[in-house]
Amino acid sequence: MQRMAIQYDITHTTVYRYKKPVTFGLHRVMFRPRDSHDLRVLATDLQVSPQAFTRLIQDPHSNSVALVQPMGEATELRITCSFTIEHVPAQQDQLALDPAAEFLPFAYSVQERLDLEHYLRPHHDDDNQGTLIRWAHQFLHTDQPNSTREVLTRMNAHIGQSLEYKARDEEGTQTPLATLALGSGSCRDYALLMMEAARRLGIATRFVSGYLYDAALDRANQTAGESMTGAGTTHAWLQAYLPGVGWLAFDPTNNLMGSGQLIRVGVTRDPAQAAPISGSWYGDAEAYEGLEATVVVTRRGAGGATGP
Repeated sequence: MQRMAIQYDITHTTVYRYKKPVTFGLHRVMFRPRDSHDLRVLATDLQVSPQAFTRLIQDPHSNSVALVQPMGEATELRITCSFTIEHVPAQQDQLALDPAAEFLPFAYSVQERLDLEHYLRPHHDDDNQGTLIRWAHQFLHTDQPNSTREVLTRMNAHIGQSLEYKARDEEGTQTPLATLALGSGSCRDYALLMMEAARRLGIATRFVSGYLYDAALDRANQTAGESMTGAGTTHAWLQAYLPGVGWLAFDPTNNLMGSGQLIRVGVTRDPAQAAPISGSWYGDAEAYEGLEATVVVTRRGAGGATGP
C-alpha cells in the first residue's frame, strides 16, 4: 500500500519576560520531533536570545533534548525552534492485533513485560473507594467479550465528551483523581487519566508530547471546519502498546486514534519527564512577568509515496 509523505514546517517560540535584568541557569528544551519510520526531521534551527551555549543529548527514552545555557543578563529569554519534517501517517489503527491480545484481559509475552514494566505499573494512587478503577471498569461489558481496541476507543471518546477542557499555562499535571473530581483538565491531564486507567486494565501506556496539525489554523492550506482543541501550542496525548500493532496513539482531547495530525516530540512514562522547557533564573523574586508560547504548524504539501 502506497502512502503519501507530507511535509510540515513547525515553529515553536517561547518567550519569558522580566521587569528587570536577570541571569539564567541551564534550560532543558524538548522541542525536536522524534525521528522514526513514519517521521523524518529534514531541517532544524534553534535560536536563543540572549546568546547561549547549546548542546544536544538523548535522555533515557531516546528523546532529543537541547541543553541551553543563556549567557549574561536580560529582561527577556526567547527560544525559537524551527523544523521541517516529513510525516507518513501511520496505519496502525487499521492493523490487526495479535490474536492473543484481541480481547481483555490479555497477557504480554515475558520479553514484552520486561521491556514494558515501567509503562504497565500505575504511577498514581487510587483512593480507598477505588474511584479510578471503577471509572476504568465502566468501559467493560459484563455480558460479552471486551475487544481491547474497542474498550480503548470508548474510553478515548468518553473523556473529551464528559469532561470540560481547560488550558493551563502553569507547569504540572493534575492527578487522575483530581481530573475526575474537578470534571475538567488540559490535554496532559486527559492523557494521564487515560494512561492510568488503561494501566489498571493491564495495558501498557506512555505519555507523548508534541504538536497537533490543524488545517483550520494553517493560513496556507486553510480548510473549513472547527479548530482542533490544543492546536497552536504544545499538545499531549498517549500511546498504548498493543501486541501486533505496537505503540498506538490515542488523543482523548480530540478523540483521535493513530492520527497523522499528531507529531511526536517526546515519549515518557510520566508527564513530569516531558516538559517542553524547564530551567531556572536568578534575580529579584518580583521580576518575573510571565511567558508566551506559540506553535505554528504549516503543511507544505504532499511528497513522494512510500511503501507499506
